[in-house]
Amino acid sequence: MKIVLAYSGGLDTSVLLSWIKENYGNAEMIAFCANVGQEEELKGLDKKAKKTGASKIYIDDLQEEFARDFIYPMLRAGAIYEGQYFLGTSIARPLIAKRMVEIAQQEGADAIAHGATGKGNDQVRFELTAAALAPGLEIIAPWRDERFRKDFPGRQEMIDYCAAKGIPVQASAKKPYSMDRNLLHISYEAGILEDPWYDSFDLKNRDYFTTLSVFPEDAPDKAETITLDFERGDCVAVNGKTLNPLQVMKLLNKIGGKHGVGRVDMVENRFVGMKSRGVYETPGGSILHYAHRQMESLTMDREVMHQRDSFIPKYAELVYNGFWYAPERLALQAYVEESQKNVSGTVRLKLYKGGIYVTGRKSKVSLYNPHIATMEADPTKAYNQNDATGFIRLNGLRLRVNSTVNGPANMQSLKG
Repeated sequence: MKIVLAYSGGLDTSVLLSWIKENYGNAEMIAFCANVGQEEELKGLDKKAKKTGASKIYIDDLQEEFARDFIYPMLRAGAIYEGQYFLGTSIARPLIAKRMVEIAQQEGADAIAHGATGKGNDQVRFELTAAALAPGLEIIAPWRDERFRKDFPGRQEMIDYCAAKGIPVQASAKKPYSMDRNLLHISYEAGILEDPWYDSFDLKNRDYFTTLSVFPEDAPDKAETITLDFERGDCVAVNGKTLNPLQVMKLLNKIGGKHGVGRVDMVENRFVGMKSRGVYETPGGSILHYAHRQMESLTMDREVMHQRDSFIPKYAELVYNGFWYAPERLALQAYVEESQKNVSGTVRLKLYKGGIYVTGRKSKVSLYNPHIATMEADPTKAYNQNDATGFIRLNGLRLRVNSTVNGPANMQSLKG
């Protein structure tokens, strides 16, 4: 049997590699590590994987593809889950799983394996992607295997296992939370964060939750102004300098992080049914999302915007739950792309102490006409204020009819 394993070289995946090999008939293990901007040390991973039992390892830099084909399309849709979460972890999983499937097909593997727990969302995201792209591949999820949970009820058992097997890992005391980082964000959950009353913004936590950004109190006392140029819904330049999606993400993460923007602490609803508390840093993504909306406000037709906005919760839910390759997400994406064809121009923003403020927007395809919107005389004669009389009367027709039949609205009952 040949198996492709999502591998990072840490304690968990090192144990997984060896344990799966042992428990699946001395299977041939192919390790796969995806660089999606996690900034982890990848040097020496090849030797470590082979010493642990892998026959081969793929270490792929997927950052450009991640920014171009996953982050940017999602930003064009304006997707935020439950009004707060920028979907940083969610959007990375379909890319990682897609590449695993490609390697499995290339290597003639029978299965892919992951180390996602049976309580989380990632197991769903990995496996739904595999179901959409390669339904014949077997999925191995050790955390849902009683044998594995019996062998490793805690972290110490994993450390002891590696020592006995001579597996080279640097196991230290467990962090007071778990982290997941990529180009779009970093997330923190579990451990001390399982108490929803715990204050993640307390300044004593400077060493805990400040990987990509500072606390607002530690941000510069002087605001910084930046400009973002958009073409068809995509940011293509920052401060007048043309950049590709990966470069935009890296630069805005740096700028936004310096000013403490994009910090979120929320309790969210996992797909598997439980609530989970998470702390997120998404500096670049929050800037892009805010600026993109400002550009849309100037260039997008009202009804197109409102219709697109009506399915943002559904789009975000599909990404969060792992349905990136589902036909309904692809159908929604087609609408998104059509809606973005005129979202082009420049947005000017001010960043200050965790805040993002718009200070200007302009576009050659702006739908805002100051001559029509002005409170002064309209030189274009495009809007006749007398027309509003009939407009209001027609919209009030059903209200007048309802009042005639059922009586006027009872304001007292409406208050109560």
